[in-house]
Amino acid sequence: MTALLSPEITTGSLTARCDRCGAAAKAEVVLTGGGELAFCGHHANKHAGDIARIAAKVTVEEGFEWPAHVPTA
Repeated sequence: MTALLSPEITTGSLTARCDRCGAAAKAEVVLTGGGELAFCGHHANKHAGDIARIAAKVTVEEGFEWPAHVPTA
């Protein structure tokens, strides 16, 4: 499934752990098809393009620079 619109991207303080490696999450993702995933900085950056395509909403840790995140002025 491919999202037709860009996901809503917000910043905040995260407490989750990466679903891939268990490190502190830098991005939490709500999927368009349902469900949630969390990613550490390494995995969020590695899979940024794929995450942006399947996400309905992404919360990025405050101060984390994610390639798919375009800060608003």
